[in-house]
Amino acid sequence: MQTATAYRPSSLHMEPPPRNAGVPDTSIAGAPQVEHHATSIPEGEAQKPQPASPSKTLRPRRYNFGPRKAPIKLSPSAVTHLRELLELPEPKLIRIGTKAKGCSGLAYHLEYVDKPSALDEQVEQDGVTVLIDNKALLNIIGSEMDWLEDKLNERFIFRNPNMTEQCGCGESFSVS
Repeated sequence: MQTATAYRPSSLHMEPPPRNAGVPDTSIAGAPQVEHHATSIPEGEAQKPQPASPSKTLRPRRYNFGPRKAPIKLSPSAVTHLRELLELPEPKLIRIGTKAKGCSGLAYHLEYVDKPSALDEQVEQDGVTVLIDNKALLNIIGSEMDWLEDKLNERFIFRNPNMTEQCGCGESFSVS
């Protein structure tokens, strides 16, 4: 009588299970396998720009933004006076800004500049170009600039709908 042995021969080089077994395909580990095919293209052809593929169509724009409104409006008398100021022998640009000054906190500031800064907003109305300082843009937006001549003085005045406070003399204002 022969007895059966418990020994069963097997290979030591068993194939391990795939590393990402059980991981859903939506994870980073389950990235799709990409097959690479080697093709030979002459160097001259590889350097040429390829035409756009007809299969990729451009999506239509989701939003159709209209033309932007100017951040400040100039009255006809302000345009006339600004045109006179800009037609001086040395042509310069006028920049409108605000400075911390006065009882209420801010005051309008106009200055001549040779060239616009990269961040300045340009407003062109009736052939007159005015620059708005980017730091003052939020305080000035929606305002109207006017030229006022009365018996005592001549000056630019600003009608700002965002103004919450103004000092008694009218020189400074605050916006909240």
